[in-house]
Amino acid sequence: MNENVDIAIIGGSGIYDVSLLDNVREVNVDTPFGPPSDNITIGEHGDKTICFLPRHGVGHRIYPSLLNSRANIFALKKLGVKRIIAASAVGSLKQELAPLDIVIPDQIYDHTKSRASTFFEDGIVVHMGFADPFCPDLSKTILDITKEKGYNVHNGGTYVCIEGPQFSTRAESRVYQSLGFDIIGMTAIPEAKLAREAEMCYSMIATVTDYDVWHEEDVTIEKVIENAMKNEAAVKDIITATIEKVSPAQDCMCKDALAGAITTVQSMIPYETKQRLDPLIGKYLVD
Repeated sequence: MNENVDIAIIGGSGIYDVSLLDNVREVNVDTPFGPPSDNITIGEHGDKTICFLPRHGVGHRIYPSLLNSRANIFALKKLGVKRIIAASAVGSLKQELAPLDIVIPDQIYDHTKSRASTFFEDGIVVHMGFADPFCPDLSKTILDITKEKGYNVHNGGTYVCIEGPQFSTRAESRVYQSLGFDIIGMTAIPEAKLAREAEMCYSMIATVTDYDVWHEEDVTIEKVIENAMKNEAAVKDIITATIEKVSPAQDCMCKDALAGAITTVQSMIPYETKQRLDPLIGKYLVD
């Protein structure tokens, strides 16, 4: 299945406005890793084809550690997606990153414990560079648009990804802050790793909902949801402008991320593995 989708949006249903798209339809995409979080909505905006995937499923049914991120990203690859814009609510670990601010992070610290974070198993090993986990080109485009529109945005920052679904203890929050992390969330990993393995650009619009508990204020889901909803209009505005401005062609490191990274001798990769992962590695295999 290849719908030649240009851009995918991953996030909660609140940041998606079907009125922005023409010729809207839903597709159910099969993957070797099981079903994605939900059906994927596809439509056109101007000369670009856009799709939306609700990260936690419609109605927010799947908690972070049980997200089938491999299925989500693989499904987008099968649709031909080249760029992913991820929207995510985060907590702040810095005084200057206030609730309702927007952060375009440039680094991730993986503090998860039990998530499958690679497509490559069953007889194939890939060691891929991941020094810069977010696409610099796509992130710059999003940052410039956010500044132009006058939103309170912060350029760069480290997103520490925790397992969840519980929020941090006060001790954990203070440690994360002492290590110099800027924002905290539960979903950037393994999305970013898998997107890079799939050679898709991946950038995040992180919206601050709270100060985490280092600030000596309890984090409540009510406050998180309240502030996330306040940020929805801004995120939709930024995403719409990004869709209109971004170039159709990838011209960055992401598009060739697997070049030279497949370590296993090709003749020793099982046939079934080659077939299953063909959308990812087919262009690198010699018949």
